[in-house]
Formats: sequence, structure tokens, C-alpha cells
Amino acid sequence: MKQIKYSDIISKLKSFSIDVNSQLSGDVYFEGINTITKASKNEISFFSNVKYIDELKLCKAKACVINQKYEKYLPSSCEPIIVNDPYLAFAHLIDLFDDVSDYSNGIISENINLSKTSKIYENVQIDPFANIHNNTEIHKNVIIGSNSVIGPNVIIRENCKIHNNVSISNSIIKENCEIKSGARIGFAGFGFEEKTKKKIKHLGNVIIERNCTIGSNTTIDRAVFESTIVGEFSQIDNLVHFAHNVVIGKHAIVAAQVGIAGSTIIGDFVKIGGQAGIAGHILIGNNVSIAAKSGVTKNIEDNKIVAGFPAKDIKKWKREIIKLSK
Repeated sequence: MKQIKYSDIISKLKSFSIDVNSQLSGDVYFEGINTITKASKNEISFFSNVKYIDELKLCKAKACVINQKYEKYLPSSCEPIIVNDPYLAFAHLIDLFDDVSDYSNGIISENINLSKTSKIYENVQIDPFANIHNNTEIHKNVIIGSNSVIGPNVIIRENCKIHNNVSISNSIIKENCEIKSGARIGFAGFGFEEKTKKKIKHLGNVIIERNCTIGSNTTIDRAVFESTIVGEFSQIDNLVHFAHNVVIGKHAIVAAQVGIAGSTIIGDFVKIGGQAGIAGHILIGNNVSIAAKSGVTKNIEDNKIVAGFPAKDIKKWKREIIKLSK
């Protein structure tokens, strides 16, 4: 059983400039991290949502990461670990209890297909049955999972983690990205001449900027020309589809089963709820929120919140729903 000392927890949080206040001694240990309702006497928990205040009063954890204003609700048996933002602290602490390493072991399996025209940098991990095709660069500290197919014409920058059964071609994956199992990036999208159904070849690529996560079974099509782009720090859920020449800005959050049609340009800090559909060749501004199951057919200005089909200002949409229900 993995045991984490409190001194390790302090070091982890301080490395991310998170101030901590607690009376625990450094050699106190924890055997796991869990919710306030499930944590046992040897585990650490966290509290970040006031709707669980009653459950907090019954918490059995050894300690709880918590904001000071809620400390008074903890049982006497649970030691408070005071931080300003408990959920942020939790996001960092859970890494300590994960048995799966995010770091390359530097081993390249003998059971892979490695093109002579590819270039592999130092401390790269490539697991069995991966295929690395022509004109591919894999930079240092990258992990390539089993059965993944990388290339041709791919650059994967430092510290990326490519899970099992991923296919990537014609793409640049920048630093610190994670591509989850089953993702398909950089292949030809849906394009043809309507009368004859003659397929239109795609000659561009995909660029995934640094610090992005691409979910399982998500597909990002290469551009017809130029690039399909996912901006830095964007988090893309499972089963999402970006068509050719889509550009989405930095810090995007896109939930599962979203579909974005070709050549749509989306700004920074956008949130898109599950199963939303977005038409092609439109512009969506910065700081826009799109509710789940919405259908977006027109441009959206900055700072708007929209819902429904066709998507409209969410206040107007709610008023219409209330009228229809009467």
C-alpha cells in the first residue's frame, strides 16, 4: 500500500506556490486520498463544495484540505489542512497517490516498427507494437503507448504522453500534451464535391499547442490547407470531433460528444457543453459559454452565454422554455 508523508504533501503544494497551514507533523502518513464521504481514518480528503457541508461534519478522514472558513465544521478527529483553494490543492495532491507514472522510463521496446527516417530524442519510452512511420520526430521524455501509430509527418515535442491505440499523422503536438487512448489526429476529414462525390484531398496538418489534453476516441481532422489548431491549455473531452480547418483558442473546455464543423474559428476561454453542435464557417468570440445540446448556426460575440437550437442568449432561451411549459 502506498504511503505518503505529510512532509511530501507540503513539498508538493509549496512547489506550486500554494500556502499551507496545519498542525500535522511531517512524518504523519496517508494511505490514500478520497471524498469526504468515503475517506477512511488513514486517508486524506478535501472539501470544496458547500452543498456537502452536512457530509463534512461526518468526515472520517485523518485530515482534510479545506478553506479556513469551513474548518469549524470538521469533526475533532479530522485535522484541517488550510489552503485558499482546496480543489486546486486536491488536483496537485492526487498525483502523489497515482501508481501510474507520468514520466518516461526511457525504454524503447524491441517489438516496434521504427522508420529509419524518424528521429528519436533522449529518454523516450515506446511500448510494444507501436509503429513510428516516416518523417517523425519524437522529442525527449515522451511516452508512446502500445499499438499506437505515429506518422508520417509528425513532431511530438517534449514531455508528451501518448496513450495506447492512438493514431497521429500530419501533426505537431507541442510540449506537455496528453493524448488519450483511441484518439485519431491528423487524418483526412469529410470533404467532397457534391455533384460527383469526388473526394477532396486534405493537404494541411493539425497543431496541438502546449499543455493540452485530448480525450479518448476524439477525432481532429487535418486541414485541407494550412492547419487545424487547438490552442494551449485546452481540455478536450472524449468523443469530440473537430473537422478540417477548425481553430479553437487557448484554455478551451469542450465536453464529450461535441461536433464542430469545418473552418469554424473559436476564441479563447470558451466552454462548450456536451453534445453541442456547431456549424461550419462561423466565428465564435472569446469567453463564450455554449450550453449542452445547443445547436450553433450563427456567429457569437465575445462574453455571450447561449443555449438551445438555434442557439440564442440563454436568458431569452429560458424565457421561451417557461412560456412553452405553461
